[in-house]
Amino acid sequence: MPDFALLRTTTFRVALLYLGLFLASVLVILVLIYWFTAGFIERQTDETIAAEIAGLREQYRQRRLPGLIEVVKARSAVPRTSTLYLVATPTFTPLAGNLSDWPDARPDPDGWIEFEIADAPEEPDGGSHEARAVVFTLPGGYHLLVGRDTMERRHFQERVLISLAWALLLTVGLGAAGGVLISRNVMHRIDAINRTTRQIMSGALQERMAVANTGDELDQLAGNLNAMLDQIEHLMVGMRQVTDSVAHDLRTPLTRLRSRLEITLVEAGTEDEYRAAIQEAISEADRLLGIFSALLSIAEAEAGTMQRSFQKVSLSDLARLMADLYEPAAEEAGLGFVGDIEAEPIVLGNQQLLAQAIANLLDNALKYTPSEGCVTLAVKGPAGARGACISVADTGPGIPAAQRESVLRRFVRLEASRSSPGNGLGLSLVDAVARLHGARLEMDDNDPGLVVSLVFPRMGPE
Repeated sequence: MPDFALLRTTTFRVALLYLGLFLASVLVILVLIYWFTAGFIERQTDETIAAEIAGLREQYRQRRLPGLIEVVKARSAVPRTSTLYLVATPTFTPLAGNLSDWPDARPDPDGWIEFEIADAPEEPDGGSHEARAVVFTLPGGYHLLVGRDTMERRHFQERVLISLAWALLLTVGLGAAGGVLISRNVMHRIDAINRTTRQIMSGALQERMAVANTGDELDQLAGNLNAMLDQIEHLMVGMRQVTDSVAHDLRTPLTRLRSRLEITLVEAGTEDEYRAAIQEAISEADRLLGIFSALLSIAEAEAGTMQRSFQKVSLSDLARLMADLYEPAAEEAGLGFVGDIEAEPIVLGNQQLLAQAIANLLDNALKYTPSEGCVTLAVKGPAGARGACISVADTGPGIPAAQRESVLRRFVRLEASRSSPGNGLGLSLVDAVARLHGARLEMDDNDPGLVVSLVFPRMGPE
C-alpha cells in the first residue's frame, strides 16, 4: 500500500518546494545551454557559407562566368556534400549546381533565404530538408546561390533537446526520490519522538527521546525535551517527597496540638493552665505556619515567575542590613560575628528572596555554632570567570561532603540536628532562590565548620 501519509507531511512539502525551485533553476540552465548551442551551430553554418562565397568570388574575379560555372559543377559533383550551389540565367534557369530548381523564396535585405529541398543531395532516395543560403545577382543578370543543408544542424538540435529532456526527467526523478528518502528519515525520527511522548503520557515518566548524536535540529529538540522531562520528573519526585514529608512532619505536631487541647478540655484547670495550653497551641500553630510559609516561598522561587520583578540589588547593602539584624543575636548567644565586605557588587534579583535566603543561612549558622564560636558574613566581587559571591561561614560541626546534596531536599535533616528546632526546609529554600537567580550554591569545609556561598553569574558591562 502506498504511504500517502508521507505526502501530507511538512517535511515532504518542504522537500517538494525545494525540488520545484531546483527544477526551475535547472530548466533555466538547460534553456541557456540549448540557446547557446543552437546559436553556435547556426553561426558555424553561416561561416561555412561565407567561406564558400569568398572562394567563388575569387574564381569569378579571375575566370568570370565560365570559370565560375566550371567550379560550381566540380564542387557540386562531390558526393554527399551538404553545401548547395546553383548558377542560373536571368530567367532563373539552372546552368550548374546541385539544385534542380531555383528556390521560391524571397531573400532578406542581406540576401539570405531559407527554403526546402525536395531532393536532398546527400540522400540517394531523396527527402525534404530545410536549407539556408545566400543569393547574388551577377553582372548580366545571372544569379548565384550558395547555401547549406541544415539537416545536420536540425538533427543535432533534436539530439540536444532529447538529452536535455532526459536530464530534466532524471533531475525530477532523483529529486523526488531524494525528497521521499529525506522525508522518511525525518519522519522516522519524529515518529520515534511521538512514540516516546505517548509512552510518557501513559505514565512512563522514565522514558526519554532517542538522540542520534548528529547535532542537528532534531537532536537539539530531543535534548531540550529530555531536559524538560528531567525537570518534570525531578519536580514530580520532589512533589511526592514533599507530600510524604508533609504528611509525616505535620502528623506529629497536629497530633500533639490536638492531644493538648483535648486534655485541657477534659481536665478542668485554672486560668493559668488554660493560658499555658493556649500558648503551647499557638506555638505549634506558628511552627505549622512556618512550614507552610517556607514551602510557599520554595514554590514561588522554583516557579520562576518572580524573575519579571528582578531589579539591581547591592549585595554589600544587603549584607550590612542582615549583619545589623543578626549581630545582636550572635552576641546574645555568646558568638562572634564578623562582617567581611570586600567589594560593592551589584546583581539582578529579588531582594526579599535573597534576604530570606541569607537569613536562613545565618539562622543555621547561629543554631549549630557552639559557644565561643564565630559566624562570618562575607561579600566578594567578581574574580576571573567567577561572579560576585556572598557567603556565610560558621565554626560548627559542618556537613559531611557525602550528605551535602541530600540536605538540599525538603524536610531532610541530619541525625545530629533532629533534636534541635527546625523543619528541614531552610537549605531547600536557599537552593531554590539560588537556582532562580542563576547562582551556584557551594558548600565547603571551614575547618572547622561549614561555609555556604551563593556565587552569582557575571553581569555584562554597565
